[in-house]
Amino acid sequence: MRGSDSGGTLLERRMSRWFQVYMIGEGVLVGIVGGAIVTLYRYVLSGSESLLRVFVGVAREQPVLIAAWVVCALLLCVLTCKLLVWEPYTQGSGIPQVDAEVMGQLDMPWWRVTLAKFIEGTLCCLGGLSLGREGPSVQLGAMGGKAVSKIIGRGRGEERLLVTCGAAAGMSAAFSAPLTGVLFAIEEIHKEFTAPLIISVMASAVSSDFIASQVLGLQPVLKFPLAQSLPHACYLYVIALGVLCGLLGAAHNRGMFLASERLYARVDRFLPYARLVVPFAASAVLVFFAPQFTCGGEEILKLLESPQALAVAAVAFLLIGKYLATTLAFASGAPGGTLFPLCVMGALCGYLFATVSSRVIGLPQEFLPNFVVLGIAGLFASVVRAPVTAVVLAFELTGSLEALLSVSVVSVLSYVTANLTGVDPFYEHLLGNLLGATQNRKEPGSNGSGATPAGEKVLHTITVGAGSKVEGKRLRDIEWPSNTRIVLISRANRDITPTGDTVLESLDECLVLMDGSSEDESYDKVWKMLSSSLTSNWTPKSSRLRVRVRDIFANRNVSANE
Repeated sequence: MRGSDSGGTLLERRMSRWFQVYMIGEGVLVGIVGGAIVTLYRYVLSGSESLLRVFVGVAREQPVLIAAWVVCALLLCVLTCKLLVWEPYTQGSGIPQVDAEVMGQLDMPWWRVTLAKFIEGTLCCLGGLSLGREGPSVQLGAMGGKAVSKIIGRGRGEERLLVTCGAAAGMSAAFSAPLTGVLFAIEEIHKEFTAPLIISVMASAVSSDFIASQVLGLQPVLKFPLAQSLPHACYLYVIALGVLCGLLGAAHNRGMFLASERLYARVDRFLPYARLVVPFAASAVLVFFAPQFTCGGEEILKLLESPQALAVAAVAFLLIGKYLATTLAFASGAPGGTLFPLCVMGALCGYLFATVSSRVIGLPQEFLPNFVVLGIAGLFASVVRAPVTAVVLAFELTGSLEALLSVSVVSVLSYVTANLTGVDPFYEHLLGNLLGATQNRKEPGSNGSGATPAGEKVLHTITVGAGSKVEGKRLRDIEWPSNTRIVLISRANRDITPTGDTVLESLDECLVLMDGSSEDESYDKVWKMLSSSLTSNWTPKSSRLRVRVRDIFANRNVSANE
């Protein structure tokens, strides 16, 4: 866990017995702020989509309004482009930007991002673009966490923790699924598991969900009750679906990357942001002739929930059409997410697989809802590469632990299959593009990269892994990076003030003090020294991305559309 402040003050806070209480309080505060922002965002988007449907219904009966709709779509596109020029860090879902903020690579102006993202998301929804609200909700919640950090005067490092709390609050309020928010923030955003982080993120997600449920109701955004448990005899189908979802997830990512970095990049060379004309124009037509492919995908879910079985060809058409519409919109850099459309595509994938298996092999039809949920978890795990979050999401969608085993199997298999294809995880690839595009850019009022200012002290909690290079060694015998010091060791629930003769043991939690000017380099070195022998050849996420970004941008320009 990262945290920084003026050295002594933060160290006293971290060593205080009240530190976890402070973190719970700050987490709740972030959850209230982030939850309020995202709840309002959901409410406005819901109203915007309803307004769009009403207008389209009236325009079908009065063709003269179609000309007015074309003008409105053009105006929505122009306004969105203007806002993106004003605040470029609101492109796409916003999740890569939050990743970069937590890594210390960006320092986004929270009020500009919040205002621009809120309005842009509303404009895209009014335009009918096939985008979700979950990604923008994560960014809005994260900026709520940053606002709280600025108001209560936290340092840059601890601010990153509150940004993670805000991301959890945003995801929780967006899905009405607090555990999914917690796991997504930890597994995808922060990628570290420490007690202060977990309790503060949980406090934030729960308080955010409380705010959202008070206004929007207790039901989650997606609800798929299961008729009965899946018998073990059907697990061959589960394995097959896991492999299929892994391959489809890799194809999903590859297609998105190619559309963004090859097709739309060519448009950008001639006229920046002109690429947004394509999805707005396409959506202006789709709202009349294929409304199922517009907005998040609620219309498709209603079809899946109907008692009448859909034809295989119809389901395949919906799956391909939804993917193409989402790719057209998201790859353009339009402000919106893909998580909800991704869940819709996963549901279609599971429905299609179960329907074909039922007709060809004899899979009992009553298990179709189970495979819809398995499809959502499998595609989520393969695209985002967050299998634990996928399992928890499926649990909160069904409200039952009966599907835990089958969901775990399909999530792990789809995750491994997607990794074996060699296609990048979705958000890590977008983050690499973002960091490459912003290497030389400076934000007003920031130091450009978002790194901790020189002279400011930063605290990290790093655990000694089993078989690490430093296990069993005295602190004085270890060659530490310059300006780095172990200030506290937690062992078996006891705090140890280290000396040069202190011997490090496996599972020791070391509180490491670093200088802000060399934070990234020092953190990477210490992480390698303390990590388990099984992972010592790996590098932390920040290092992997910096290396990959250098390789990508050494010889060619890549669009940074998020």
